[in-house]
Amino acid sequence: MLHALESTARRAATALPSSVSLWTVRGVSEVSEQLSVRHGVLEAPRRQRDEGVMLTVVDGGLGHAATSDTSESGLRAAFLQARALARAGAGRMVFDIASLPRPQQSGRYASQVLRPAAASALSERIDLLRRVDAASRRDARIVDATSALWTVATDQLFFTSEGMRAEQHFEFLTPSVQVTAHDHGVTQVRSSAGQYNGFCQQGGLEVLERARFEDEGPRVAREALELVAAPHCPSGAMDLVLMPDQMMLQIHESIGHPLELDRILGDERNFAGTSFVTLDMFGHYRYGSELLNVSFDPGRAHEFAGFAFDDEGMPAERRLLIERGILRHPLGGSLSQARARAEGQAEGRDVGGVATARACSWNRAPIDRMSNLNVEPGGSTLDELIGSVEQGVVMHTNCSWSIDDSRNKFQFGCEYGRMIRHGRLAEVVRNPNYRGISATFWRSLAMVGDADTLQVMGTPFCGKGEPSQVIRVGHASPACKFAGVDVFGGAQ
Repeated sequence: MLHALESTARRAATALPSSVSLWTVRGVSEVSEQLSVRHGVLEAPRRQRDEGVMLTVVDGGLGHAATSDTSESGLRAAFLQARALARAGAGRMVFDIASLPRPQQSGRYASQVLRPAAASALSERIDLLRRVDAASRRDARIVDATSALWTVATDQLFFTSEGMRAEQHFEFLTPSVQVTAHDHGVTQVRSSAGQYNGFCQQGGLEVLERARFEDEGPRVAREALELVAAPHCPSGAMDLVLMPDQMMLQIHESIGHPLELDRILGDERNFAGTSFVTLDMFGHYRYGSELLNVSFDPGRAHEFAGFAFDDEGMPAERRLLIERGILRHPLGGSLSQARARAEGQAEGRDVGGVATARACSWNRAPIDRMSNLNVEPGGSTLDELIGSVEQGVVMHTNCSWSIDDSRNKFQFGCEYGRMIRHGRLAEVVRNPNYRGISATFWRSLAMVGDADTLQVMGTPFCGKGEPSQVIRVGHASPACKFAGVDVFGGAQ
């Protein structure tokens, strides 16, 4: 579809009147495959192809129209529909549409792929899942088990009436293992990276090696069996060490969503809530301790939401959003940045932003989204983190989350916990939970793990927007220690 799109769209655009100052086209072609083996049984494989085009027109206002009809007549009709919507909004926008930056820089991006999933035989991928599944079911107390592999290949072409052109090719791979153990009336679930498929990366089958996928069945099963025999996590104020597969959820909910600029401006209040962050906080607000450095990094190797251009066609570059604990910039694309400048004009305030306007598919307009949002590593080894704790707990892998609609007060639960006593790992505990307030919690950050503790993770399932958009997000983080956290167990 994409190879003929540009010439066809340019012919269709001749139907637009001369009052149109800019038009853009974003074509998307995506193929996905989902394979799973559940308790020894291969479930029906699923393959999908999704293709279409989003057209944007600037003519006094801004209008979008999407179509899966990529013929010249189909594109012409969509262009005219987008133009009609642009004219309907002319004079009603909260900022001057002419102030929007125009996409100028052309280029290409491609995921780093060593072993393309599509080049392997389907039987090879199924045999792998069968092996992992069998390895996770070597005990009668394992009552359910699923091993799964999800691959996606996406081609995207973005071009404008002014000659800018960006081609991007993405390959995503998400492996997962989940087991359920039951013994003496206690049931526990353990997974390789959480219910939100936390180990997901760009790349081919080599991602499985980075995930140690063939070894995950025995590990996940062993830890599930440990949990059914473990006591509940104790309650009280204590030090907390979060491993990267829980840090990613902590980053996502209490940094990522609060910093989305459209949410700060009020767009999400009817659906997913607002933010405790306000425009006047940027540049001076202490979001966390001096150890906290948070980056937007679309160029990090293998991370799930890496790209060279966002879905408004703007080039993406790494930037610190929180530096030594101080809030610097929001997650806002060019449209939200223009709105924020208009709102802060009287005070001379410009909070800036990053190229992170993204859409989940061809039939959605881009909105501000988390992309690769990472906590930068510090200088402490994992042994040093644990050794510094007199009384505390280390937690792995999110299993439940609750946070208020301003992304401020939260309560998170994990699959697997282990007590720390006098600087040493002690007994396994089940149903470990903790609660806090976002900024207070990040200010309690006492130690940050070094690069050896860092893992590149993410989720395919970040929901936001009206109409709803579910999008891919990356989070890289080291292990981190937080002091004096309110911890509680499942028995309370």
